[in-house]
Amino acid sequence: MADLDALRARFTHALEAARDSAADGPDPAPYADALLTRWREPQRRYHTVEHLAAVLDHIDVLHEHADDPAAVRLAAWFHDAVYLPDRSENEERSARLAERALPEAGVGKARTAEVARLVRLTVTHDPADEDRDGQVLCDADLAILAAPPSAYAAYTAAVREEYHFVPNDAFRAGRAAVLRQLLDLPRLFRTPYGAERWEATARYNLRSELELLTS
Repeated sequence: MADLDALRARFTHALEAARDSAADGPDPAPYADALLTRWREPQRRYHTVEHLAAVLDHIDVLHEHADDPAAVRLAAWFHDAVYLPDRSENEERSARLAERALPEAGVGKARTAEVARLVRLTVTHDPADEDRDGQVLCDADLAILAAPPSAYAAYTAAVREEYHFVPNDAFRAGRAAVLRQLLDLPRLFRTPYGAERWEATARYNLRSELELLTS
């Protein structure tokens, strides 16, 4: 279970690092609590506070590859802040939430725009070669794909639970399409760390799941 107090502290650190001055803006605590309330909504099974904590942990590992780690960390907080499994515009709505909340919280226009851009990038997980911040966020978000077998199985089961309203045949077809789209990417992971440590395992996991779905 994720440590909510630790997450609140991590949000405060990220927000204060993203402000032009740490003293600019209101108390971060209400913003952290509002986001944590969203991440704990009952329809979530995979996109939970545990996923948020894991993405933040992976960003900590990868932060040296980012140009603006504070923006990447805030993007992690917002990237699934709006999440309804039966809706297709979650990333866009999450980005718009960041665009509303961050200026009020004391973050400047340029960094707010960068956070929103990063959130929108999680639609495709396909950052440009020069997009170091996008590479770190996308690698951190996709790191679950390189999990050990038991953790990967738990991830796939949680995704299925989120889409409990979709009939089995339709889910299998849709999930298989997602897996093929990921496998068709030239590289799943764009940071040097992710490419070296996670790529091969992730592709093995994806191919194994695809085989199960289509057999």
